[in-house]
Amino acid sequence: MTRHQKRLSAPNSWPIERKEGTFTVKASAGPHGEAGVPLLILLRDVLGYVDNKKEARYALNQDGVLVNGDAISDEQRPIGMFDILAFTEREEYFRVFPDEGGRLTLTPIDASAADSRLGKVVGKQSVKGGATQLTLHDGSNVRVEEDEEPNQYSSKDSLVIDNETKEIVAHFPYEEGALVTAVDGSHAGEIGTVTEITVTPGSGNNSVTVETEDGEFETVEQYVVVIDENFTGDDE
Repeated sequence: MTRHQKRLSAPNSWPIERKEGTFTVKASAGPHGEAGVPLLILLRDVLGYVDNKKEARYALNQDGVLVNGDAISDEQRPIGMFDILAFTEREEYFRVFPDEGGRLTLTPIDASAADSRLGKVVGKQSVKGGATQLTLHDGSNVRVEEDEEPNQYSSKDSLVIDNETKEIVAHFPYEEGALVTAVDGSHAGEIGTVTEITVTPGSGNNSVTVETEDGEFETVEQYVVVIDENFTGDDE
């Protein structure tokens, strides 16, 4: 496996300039798969907190950079949609949010909002002991015991996970009337309310109609994520 990543072939979600050079840093193995942006790119190219990899490594070794509540020491650690970045010494907090074109951006949030993160349920299965395991979009898993009513959770729902306890603190079902954001496709970054879910017979993708302040759009349901209004803005 190559240790290099060409800028032109990097995922569209990466917030990098494509023609500034041939190569950029490659993400290490971790959450979000190939779509995850190496932490170094956010520190150097987006925030401007460091000038190079050496400075990034020094900063991370001070345990002052937290991702979803955990101190990170790997500058190539993948960062992706809805992750929470906290810079404790600066008292600065950001949520990774999809913008126009699906490009990931950093949205400033306040300290209280940095205590939890949003996750889309992409898988559900029974595990040993009668519990249910929910798999989230970033590859992490949440265990729901039998007495915690696991049947209330379904694929495409969204959960709010406490960064310290890793427990579910809020649940947003995927249904008509839900507030969603598009995270891929031509409408990426748009936010609106689901007005209709159209089930396609056979193996085709279901579609969803979303009403926004400026009208409405239709996209495949894999491209939308249910959110809460607290996950759309900044500190206000």
